[in-house]
Amino acid sequence: MPKQQNDTAARPRWNGLWRQRPTPRGSISPNKMNRAAPYLFLAPSLAGLCVFVLVPFADAVRRSFTDAMGSRFVGVANYASVLGNSAFRLAAGNTARFIGVCVPLLLCVSLLLAVAVRAAKDGGRIFKTTYLIPMAIPVASIVLLWQALFHRQGLVNAVLSALGAQPVDFMGTDAAFWVLIGTYVWKNAGYDMILWMAGLDGISDSLYEAARVDGAGAWQCFWRVTLPGLLPTLFMTAVLSLLNTFKVFREAYLVGGAYPHDSIYLLQHLFNNWFLDLDVGRLCAAAVLIAAVLLAAILLLQKLWGGEDAR
Repeated sequence: MPKQQNDTAARPRWNGLWRQRPTPRGSISPNKMNRAAPYLFLAPSLAGLCVFVLVPFADAVRRSFTDAMGSRFVGVANYASVLGNSAFRLAAGNTARFIGVCVPLLLCVSLLLAVAVRAAKDGGRIFKTTYLIPMAIPVASIVLLWQALFHRQGLVNAVLSALGAQPVDFMGTDAAFWVLIGTYVWKNAGYDMILWMAGLDGISDSLYEAARVDGAGAWQCFWRVTLPGLLPTLFMTAVLSLLNTFKVFREAYLVGGAYPHDSIYLLQHLFNNWFLDLDVGRLCAAAVLIAAVLLAAILLLQKLWGGEDAR
């Protein structure tokens, strides 16, 4: 026993001597390695971002001030041509209307789903999986679902005919816009629900207990505790939902082709048509304009909901 006590007492001194050993000349100290580790892990991603995003975008900015061949400087002529183009105004208006309707609707629907699933506790696991299934469905399958439901001889029109109503040409009228909105919300609600649930898990239960002690009901707890605690999550979810609106082009293109009904003629349709026409100057100018608008929108959302003052 005395020998073990002596060994135990000597061990801290040995560990201290080991930690105090000087770093050999020419080697990197552990502190420097710890500081450099995050940058080393981020280096491949940053390199990919520069090669595949920043460098091409810089070239697009340069080409927006040149002709289609990229050899002659034309000033802001491409920007003037884009802003004066009726197809661009139609596509930009439809895209803005689509974002203005879809993003708030998706945020509200997914938040309600998150609150309901979290309240279900153990039974919520099944609902989590169920709401995420649409994200795993391939685009081609979604298009087939569209056609089966909303074609002139589809399931919805069959039900309408059985009820004595007139069939509706969903994809050939303004109804196509609402079909596209429904598809976007249906496909992305599960993803946003998971983000909301992560934010809900970050709110301490002690805040709800204190609110109930002060006499707050369920609605007051939601309004005074849940929503303020979800503001940082709201920023991230809103930005991701905004970016996901540009992915709905695939479904619209496969159903309606390059020139669908005017109500669902989006910026992606326009860009695709200009690309096929090799109208590179106007294409780059329009891309720079849209990137500037998106950047301004994201910065505005960050100022409103993303900062520490928003808590």
